[in-house]
Order: sequence, then C-alpha cells, then structure tokens
Amino acid sequence: MSLNDVLNQIDSDLDGATDRLLDLLRIPSISTDPAYKADCDRAADWMVEELNSIGIKTTKRPTPGHPMVVGHVDGPADKPHILFYGHYDVQPVDPLNLWKRDPFDPAIEDTAKGLVIRGRGAADDKGQLMTIVEALRAWKSVNGDFPCRITMFLEGEEESGSPSLIPFMKENAAELTADYAMICDTGMFQSKTPSIVTMLRGLLGEEITITGPDLDLHSGMYGGVSINPARVLAKVIASLHDDTGRITVPGFYDGVPELPDDIQAQWQGLAFDHATFLGDVGLSVPAGEQDRMPIEMIWSRPTCEVNGMWSGYTGAGFKTVLPSEAHAKISFRLVGDQDPHVIRESFRKMVTDMLPADCKVSFQAHGASQGSMFETTDPAFEKARHALTDEWKTPAAYVGCGGSIPIAGHFQKIVNTTPVLIGFGKDDDAIHSPNEKYDMESFHKGIRSWARILDALT
Repeated sequence: MSLNDVLNQIDSDLDGATDRLLDLLRIPSISTDPAYKADCDRAADWMVEELNSIGIKTTKRPTPGHPMVVGHVDGPADKPHILFYGHYDVQPVDPLNLWKRDPFDPAIEDTAKGLVIRGRGAADDKGQLMTIVEALRAWKSVNGDFPCRITMFLEGEEESGSPSLIPFMKENAAELTADYAMICDTGMFQSKTPSIVTMLRGLLGEEITITGPDLDLHSGMYGGVSINPARVLAKVIASLHDDTGRITVPGFYDGVPELPDDIQAQWQGLAFDHATFLGDVGLSVPAGEQDRMPIEMIWSRPTCEVNGMWSGYTGAGFKTVLPSEAHAKISFRLVGDQDPHVIRESFRKMVTDMLPADCKVSFQAHGASQGSMFETTDPAFEKARHALTDEWKTPAAYVGCGGSIPIAGHFQKIVNTTPVLIGFGKDDDAIHSPNEKYDMESFHKGIRSWARILDALT
C-alpha cells in the first residue's frame, strides 16, 4: 500500500477521528487539582483502551501521582525505533465565567477563521496527541501493521510540574530508549509555517525578600533616617540590566552560544514581523539586547525578568508607612550551556553585595532547568522537514521556542534519545486560557503530517 492510501484513509475517517477527540476532551483530567484525580485516571484508561484497539500493546503504569501510559509495537531491526510523547492532563479552567461554553462540553464551532474544536485541552495537548494516534490508526488500517518499532509514552502530570516523570524515566530507561522521541506539544511559526523546534530555553526562578526594620514604621517619625527596603529592592532590580538591555549578573553569559550562520539566515528568511507581534499586545519597541534581532531575543537569547514585586501598603487609600520588607519574584530564561545553579549563586551574591547596613536578604528557589539545543545534522530532521513541507505546501522551518519544555532535555540526558519537537498549534489557540481551541485544519493536516513523517523515516 502507498502513502496516498494512508492519506486517503485519514481523509475518509476525519469525522470519526474528530468524534474520538471530542470524547477525550469530555474527560476533565485536571492534574493539579486533587478533586480530579479519578478523572485523570479515567483519561489514562481511555488512552490505554484506544491504543490497544489499534494494535499497540499498552498498559497503565502507576506512579506516586497520576499514571503513565506506555505502549509498544515490535518492528524490524533495520528500521528506526520511534517513541511518541504527549500528555493527557489539562490545565484548570478558571476563570470559568469567561468561557463561552462548558470547557468540558467540547464542540465544533464555525468561526471567521474557519472550523475549530473548542474545549479545554483541545490544543494542549489532547488534540495534538490524537493527531499521532489517528495517523497510526490509519497506517494500521491500510497496511495491517506498523512500519517500525514504536513506543507510546503518555504523561498525566505535565500541567502540574511532572513530579513523577524523572523517577519514572530513570526506573524505566531501557524501556523508553529509542532512536527518536517525537514530542507533539509545540506550534507553528506565526500560525502558518510548519516548524521543528531545535532550541528551548531553560528556566530559573528566584524569590527574594529584603528586610530592614523589625516592623513597619511611621514615615513621618522614621522617614529619612531609616533604611527603606523597598528603595533597596528598586535599586537591585534597576541594576539587573544596563542601558543596552544586557543582563549584568556576573558570569551570566557564560555558555551562551552564538547563532549558527545557517540558522540565522533561515530565521531572517522567516521575515518575523516584530512590529505586529508587539503591537498586538499594545507595545512598539523591542526592549531586549539592542544588538540582536527581535526573533533572537525570543528564541535564542537569555532573559532576566521581574515577574512580581510588592512592599508596604497596597490597599485602597493611603497609608504612610515605611515597610519592613520588600519582595520580588525574578525569573531567568536560559540557553545553551548556561548553568542555572551557577547563575543562582552569582545572582544571590550580587544582591547580597548590594545590601546597605541594616538590611538582610533571604532567597527562595523556584526551579532550575537548563536550556536545550538539538543538532539538525541527523538525517531524520531534514526528512521530517520535507514531509511537513509536502503536506502544508509551505517550506517548513527550524525554529526556537522562548518557553521551556523540560521533557525534551530529559529524553537527551536520561535515555540518550534524540528529541524532535513538532506540533501544529496556532498563536490564537488560547492554551491555558478560557475558550481554548484547536483548528480543524491543524487537526486534519496534523494527522496527515505524522503519516508523512512516519513514511519518510521508515
């Protein structure tokens, strides 16, 4: 049977595929809320049954949290072993009053931009995950078997920090080792260019509390003579960047790579419209490192951002106090070989060294993950890129991702498997927000794309 036969089968069964996705979307598998534990378990059972129904030997595997779903297909030794990763859990739906319909009563809606699947998890990640399942279903239906050895690895805690993931991967490393790990949790460039993500930024979080006097003071009686921790904190935050947007934490840029010439040329060819990108959120001028392309600032350069700051009285009216404490939450997006633990210590020393007499500081860590880069010299990347181009009739691109997807690095470091990140989300999918949707075009062409990729790799 030919690839065209598989693609025709996908087209003819699109209604069935959509119905199956809607069934999965009806399960409120919110992993972060204990009230939905049974629903997460039900979603895992649904995935086990679905994968077994198409000939993938699948079991539900217990963890201290929500279960993993792992399935296997044997295949010829001379073909690559492909692992597919996705997650069946979803984000909470609050604020519920902003939804136009029940988030777990999904439906197909006709919008100005075409048909969409509306519901929590439609794009992140149930819709994306089912593009893989439906491609495998069509392949098996047409050919009677799968073309290579396949492993399915589905997680139920991605939206709640993946506490069980690393221990599970370490305990089952031999079972989860493959040639490629296909990760379906990303999107398309500017909603129109199919993309393979080859760079991910890591994440480091720090919460700082600067304390001055033992209690809040009357600003008339103590103002001027007493140190104000809010003023100290403001000075610290102001010192984190110079006038060109460069981050001033000592040693911060150690391990930051320069963009390869071929990738830089490809990114320039994408003609990223930063004016529209910023204009859509009421901004106009790029505020990062002034010697870098805006697209570099988002994908391949590190950042330091203040995520929150508070001190003293912030309620209605006015209260003339000199605060005892000042607080800030600061995050760093990291790239290349930047070491989050080294940066944490350097940042803490920088802050401590800036403190005047009568002030002290305490720190609370909030995660530390390194950035990831994936070499595209492996022939699989070009094969996948050409397969995407054939389906979407638009040249597929290698892109970066400003966010963090830790699972990709885990595949590299724990099971020595090459991650390949391909997804079909669009910028306006409203993932994590009310009224999440997944375009029918993304769902349909996503299924066809995976069939093409499977054919190209095998």
